[in-house]
Amino acid sequence: MPGDRRWIPDDMDPARPSHARIYDYALGGGHNLASDRAVFDQLLAIQPRIREMAWTNRAFLRRVVLFMVESGITQFLDLGSGIPTVGNVHEIAQKANPACRVVYVDWEDMAVAHSQLLLERNPLATIVEADITATGRVLGHPDTLALLDFDQPMGVLALTAGHYVPDSLVWDVFEAYRDAVVPGSMLGISHGTDDVAEVRAHELINTTATASGGALYARSRAEITRLFGDFELVEPGLVTPAQWRPDRVSPSTGHPTYGCYWAAVGVKAVGVKAVGVKGVGVKGVGAKGRTSALQ
Repeated sequence: MPGDRRWIPDDMDPARPSHARIYDYALGGGHNLASDRAVFDQLLAIQPRIREMAWTNRAFLRRVVLFMVESGITQFLDLGSGIPTVGNVHEIAQKANPACRVVYVDWEDMAVAHSQLLLERNPLATIVEADITATGRVLGHPDTLALLDFDQPMGVLALTAGHYVPDSLVWDVFEAYRDAVVPGSMLGISHGTDDVAEVRAHELINTTATASGGALYARSRAEITRLFGDFELVEPGLVTPAQWRPDRVSPSTGHPTYGCYWAAVGVKAVGVKAVGVKGVGVKGVGAKGRTSALQ
């Protein structure tokens, strides 16, 4: 879409940084503004390897999607999908299996606008404009129901999504998505943590939150494991993104920065019932504030 400016909403305040656009810049994308790049420079001063951390998480997304497709998953719900950048879920999945269907979910105007442009000629992928905490709206949205079959296994992706959801909502939100899918479905999560002091996660979070006006919530390994509920973690369990089924085994770098996230994939076991989509969706938690994820 060179030269196409439709991805910039008319009512957007260019002086206000965005989580999604900061992450886009970290990945080398072109859908960001000067205000976003200024915040990234602050983050880079705190953690010099932050760009590498972003790419490591993006590589985890690719491996997770391919693992799910190879396991028989042909439909995906991508929560907090952010601004489309290199290696989107539908591109990865549909290259492996052209029949794969993908529903992206995000609330940010620019992420939605750019996704709509990218997907306008793809009948097997769409974007639902919604806060991921509004689970009833997401799961019961007409576009969700038009593409996804809740009677068949599904891949739910929540990569860097959970740390935008406060403790008052996060447990119910993830339970709702887990309950909505049938056995054989998979849940992929990467989530920010402050378990490794050398990463300086609190400084990164505070800088981003202060600039963007949106809160972030780092969680411990035990708390992130709890987000999987009764889903069974596949090997190697909850590890850093770089350690999850890497394409090749790399020697240790000696750097602690990969401890910025914990990541895993869980499978809903046979015998665990799905609550299903009730009318217009499973129980809607309802959002008290907008949340978006950066993948």
